[in-house]
Amino acid sequence: MTPLEKFLNPLPLPYDFQEWKKLSYKERAKKVCQTWAVQGYGSPLSVAIFYLIKIVFYVLMFFWFCSFSNDLGSISEFYLWWTNPEALGKFIFWTVLIEVFGLGGASGPLTGRYAPIIGGITYFLRPKTIKIPCFTKIPLIKNDSRNWLDITLYLALLVSLIRVCIAPSIEPNIVLPVILLLIICGILDRTIYLAARADIYLPMAICFMFPLETGHGLKIIWFGIWFWAAFSKLTPNFTYAVSVMLSNSILFTPSIFDNFKKSLFKSYPEDLRPSRKASYMAHLGTIIEFVMPILLLVFIGNSEMTFYALIALTLFHIFIFANFPMGVPLEWNVIMVFGAWMLFYGNLEFNPMEITSPILIIILLISLFVLPLLGNLFPKYISFLLSMRYYAGTWAYSVWLFKGDSKDVLENKIPKTSKDVLVQMGKLYENDFAEGIVSMILGFRLMHLPGRLLNQLIPKAVDSIADYRWIDGEMLAGEVVGWNFGDGHLHHEVLLNSIQKRCNYDSGQLRVIMVESPQFHTQNMEYRIYDAKDGLLEKGIGNTKKLKEQQPWESSII
Repeated sequence: MTPLEKFLNPLPLPYDFQEWKKLSYKERAKKVCQTWAVQGYGSPLSVAIFYLIKIVFYVLMFFWFCSFSNDLGSISEFYLWWTNPEALGKFIFWTVLIEVFGLGGASGPLTGRYAPIIGGITYFLRPKTIKIPCFTKIPLIKNDSRNWLDITLYLALLVSLIRVCIAPSIEPNIVLPVILLLIICGILDRTIYLAARADIYLPMAICFMFPLETGHGLKIIWFGIWFWAAFSKLTPNFTYAVSVMLSNSILFTPSIFDNFKKSLFKSYPEDLRPSRKASYMAHLGTIIEFVMPILLLVFIGNSEMTFYALIALTLFHIFIFANFPMGVPLEWNVIMVFGAWMLFYGNLEFNPMEITSPILIIILLISLFVLPLLGNLFPKYISFLLSMRYYAGTWAYSVWLFKGDSKDVLENKIPKTSKDVLVQMGKLYENDFAEGIVSMILGFRLMHLPGRLLNQLIPKAVDSIADYRWIDGEMLAGEVVGWNFGDGHLHHEVLLNSIQKRCNYDSGQLRVIMVESPQFHTQNMEYRIYDAKDGLLEKGIGNTKKLKEQQPWESSII
């Protein structure tokens, strides 16, 4: 490949794709997992450049919105106003805007978006696209087809966010519409709620309803995000997530890092269980994310201890950012760093213990204690985002198996902006090359510990996997509902029912395997197997502890 081709094109597969297609499921799984271990998804440097340009735009727009404020100034005067809570407020509401627009974390090639590069607004403003209602049995709000009321409310949300971004000051009267519209839009379509990342930004927005306690509330929210993200990593799943992330890292794409990537596994290529090195790296990250925020709270008012703790956390977020993890939550890492310095170092006097409003205390308890705790104990009922289990490798997931050309029915029956990911990639690459790259998603799923349960479930779901096309639920959600960020609940029963209502598949044409996130205390994960027409075929319980000694392509019954 020429330097330009290397810059623009994903890494080629190290085997003949047509020959690979003729192999058994186990042999194909082994090939993609071994390939993932050294080159991940194979994303080219141009993908990193795209995301970096997007982040530059994101930061520059933050400065521009700050220029509208009476109490803030220009970029050249940043050193004078960066400690003002209103600056962080502008950043928060601008982040919600870019996320719910669709240009935030769930955009671009690393989320399966090539043409167009965003979903979001292109779906949320389009009538008859599929939405995921919060309550599917309550009249008036159970509708799964987007109508003009949904579109009007979404437009109102965008306008209310823009209004805050360009306001001369952030006052409760302009924040309240954002809060109400986020909640209403979320009830009608939880996709919009999650796309706005309301799991963290809604509590932040509510803090601005209490001007005298805004800084105190935001400080405890920052701590809560770090704490629960670290807490969720106290399982064996996280070590697998680290090895998968580093294998896929654009930062480590050059071949000089191949030996480093291989060292993340016990004995590449035959034993792809995480090595001690991967385990140590996972433990180090967890310790930093646990200990440093605790030090920030314990030593509130101590500028020297705060400074060193923030340096460690900044390096932690830079490392995550530099690896361009799947889902690419880059904006989140940027605002977490800015908010950390602004809240903990720039305003040493902010103290969560000084919050006196009962309403704010209750809201913070629910969002920072009740929901994350219940989400870790009963993940079937609460989104991993509300549970703050961000990159712990414990996502709920699904696999959709379309028999023959039955996927074409979906293409013709369902209004959507994005085509099948293979069609999108076909505009950029030759068909075989595009299909080969997409096949690596199988490797991504199996390399994570919970994904290895699939090797036991596939024979239960279909007689011959060779007759079916495998589509990961994340790719299908991105294509059908316009947003995907690791939340398997967006592509479980509600979406299956919506698709079947429109496509009317016959028995055997579409089978779906749904696997819940492992419970924190038991590591049990519920699974369900559906036929689109015949309904539930089987359900049961798997356990990640029983998968630890299993290679990603192995199973006791395959």
